[in-house]
Amino acid sequence: MKRFWPTLFTLLALAAVGLVLLAALAAVVASRQLPALDTIAAFRQTPSYVPLDRMPPALAEAVIAIEDERFYVHDGIDYVGVVRAGVANLSDDLSQGASTITMQVARNFFLSREKTYTRKLYEALLAWRIEETFSKDEILELYMNKVYLGEGAYGFADAARTYFGKELPALTLAECAMLAGLMKAPSANNPVVNPKRARQRQAYILLRMLELGRIDRPQYDAALLEPLRLTAR
Repeated sequence: MKRFWPTLFTLLALAAVGLVLLAALAAVVASRQLPALDTIAAFRQTPSYVPLDRMPPALAEAVIAIEDERFYVHDGIDYVGVVRAGVANLSDDLSQGASTITMQVARNFFLSREKTYTRKLYEALLAWRIEETFSKDEILELYMNKVYLGEGAYGFADAARTYFGKELPALTLAECAMLAGLMKAPSANNPVVNPKRARQRQAYILLRMLELGRIDRPQYDAALLEPLRLTAR
């Protein structure tokens, strides 16, 4: 009996080392099969591509506040978010994601949305490669030009024209928050077909911006009271 526990701990340690080695091997094999980033570079040269400095600062702040508040401090994978999602998923496997903006860029350009561990591995490896190749501002810019926002609109410039009949620089804080609310669920949060739910999502994003210090209380209050004027019908 005295030898049982030391033997068990040794076997568990060896199993853990084996799993780490297998994971490392899988990552090496997968990394060799990753696509080149030429598609992203070409996308940045398209005529409709909008640089980040031509977007309203409030729009970028809204996107980061609701999608990836640690965007500027992680390396493409938010390990804090992974742990938080892992705890939430103990009773419901894969029920909560931990995708960063960088990982979503990888998915939007190269991967499907199926929830498998293989896809998540490729997503993580691509995120690291994207972070090594592009600056944080460029990655955010890519995401905001590529993301689908409902009503056939891809990217925030297209969505601003579709929903509000405006160019990006003319968007108000309230409109920025409304558009940011479309990223997670473009159909469910669509203000054209579900204005009540869209308003709820807008209010939540404005609250997150306030909590994170991105806007002040007067801005928050004014945005909540701003009437919703849509051109899309």
